[in-house]
Amino acid sequence: MTGVMTLYQTSIGKKVVMAVTGAILLGFVFVHMFGNLKIYSGPVALNEYAEQLRYLGKPIFGYEQLLWIARVVLLGAVVMHIVSAVQLTLQSNGSRPQPYNVNTRTQPAYRYASYTMRWGGVVLFLFIIFHLLHFTFGTVGYSSGQFVNPHSGVYEVYNNVVYGFLNPIVSIFYIAAMIALGLHIYHGTWSMFQTLGISSEKMSGMLRSFAAAFALVIALGNISIPIAVLMGILPLS
Repeated sequence: MTGVMTLYQTSIGKKVVMAVTGAILLGFVFVHMFGNLKIYSGPVALNEYAEQLRYLGKPIFGYEQLLWIARVVLLGAVVMHIVSAVQLTLQSNGSRPQPYNVNTRTQPAYRYASYTMRWGGVVLFLFIIFHLLHFTFGTVGYSSGQFVNPHSGVYEVYNNVVYGFLNPIVSIFYIAAMIALGLHIYHGTWSMFQTLGISSEKMSGMLRSFAAAFALVIALGNISIPIAVLMGILPLS
């Protein structure tokens, strides 16, 4: 344990933590997007999928138990990712009081990536809070029980999502957040490959292309939903 903590005190250790937690979060956003896209299959498909998530691990796990375990793991990954990022930023700023004559930090590409990761991360953190309040806990945007079927008692995720995105301001915010997410994923995935030693001169181009493609798929997949709602392609059921 002492060795692990000693490693974490170094910038390399913090970067490894960011890479590992980032990989966990990347896996989540892909699965989450895949589930979200079931909305195009109609209300029944999306509502049934959402309900099945609550019974994951049955019969070993009870109702929503595995789902809450996953939420705790994700929350831990988010916290560790943010803490490591903040500490790395402070450590980096404090270790270089005098600029180098030749410094990659002054290059436009580095400044752009750094700006995107840091401020994009702040935007995404605020988005996560709103997203949970909006769609998961239902404390903003709609009243409690508004989307619970009065006959079956099943929570109607489809109508919840469509109703939420019928508000243009909410949709624009989500679209902007997904653009920030795409940029964050691109730079973060590429950094993860470098930190974990996966990248090499020969594989650099391929890995960059993968990072760009992955980010594009996630961003466009999620952005398509509020646009489809506003265009009337996905109406309330």
